Amino acid sequence: METIVTMTTTETDLSFEATRREIATDQGVLRFHEAGEGPPLVMLHGSGPGVSGWRNFRGNLATFTRSHRVLILEMPGFGLSDPIADHPAVGAVDSVLRFMDSLGVERADLIGNSFGGFIGSMLAMEHPSRLRRLVTVGGVGRNIFSPTPAEGVKIITDFVENPSRELLVRWLHSMVYDPALVTDELIEERWKQANDPATLACIRAMYGRGAGAGLYDAADDGPPPLWAQLHKIKAPTLLTWGRDDRVTPLDGALLPVRTIPDVELHVFPNCGHWVMIEAAGAWESAVSAFLTRP
Repeated sequence: METIVTMTTTETDLSFEATRREIATDQGVLRFHEAGEGPPLVMLHGSGPGVSGWRNFRGNLATFTRSHRVLILEMPGFGLSDPIADHPAVGAVDSVLRFMDSLGVERADLIGNSFGGFIGSMLAMEHPSRLRRLVTVGGVGRNIFSPTPAEGVKIITDFVENPSRELLVRWLHSMVYDPALVTDELIEERWKQANDPATLACIRAMYGRGAGAGLYDAADDGPPPLWAQLHKIKAPTLLTWGRDDRVTPLDGALLPVRTIPDVELHVFPNCGHWVMIEAAGAWESAVSAFLTRP
């Protein structure tokens, strides 16, 4: 039995408090933000120290609430929704389905940043009837020419092994092209959540040394990695990528752009991994056009 706590919002009230919601499920509490009316649009955040859906997408709400009912889910394991496993990827697709079912959402558009794009891609492959269109922000391919792991991933590994403010700042700088985006406010809000013991344990399971196969690879006895299954995605897909991404470099787009049957790629110049933040206006324009296309 799910208990849904809701509040009403208006287009001019898109604050954290006004949009905050939660659902109590048999797998723990899922927290999310909701605003706007229209067809449902689920937004899934990336991974990393101090991440949240609100921090990833709060600046994009005003645009997408003009055309959609926007649902920003806080994925279990990152400090806001209740964790359901030691590794945030375990059960993540089921969590998104449980979230959609609890809200009566049969089919939705989905935007996923990095890890969120990975989970959205898995959902598109395993439950094709639940996704109308898929948008990813970096992170669903495999490096072809760039070293693996990339610079940003190496810094996360260093951070989870020995958390420090200096490493957090280095990692934040690896996420963006323009260092001016790494403000004192951003550092403080990330630092506070990144040091929560349960959250740090989950991030360590993803990125710590000895964590095993990465998100985009596979263990010898496991299923094929995501990049080898992308041909199974049937939903129209828009890949969005920062030209200067140092976490999932641009050459990672080559495999998905060749293997996803109905796919487009939009590359943003002078932009790192957080395209939806660093190139917000141009990104929102491209994504809105894709989602509202007949």
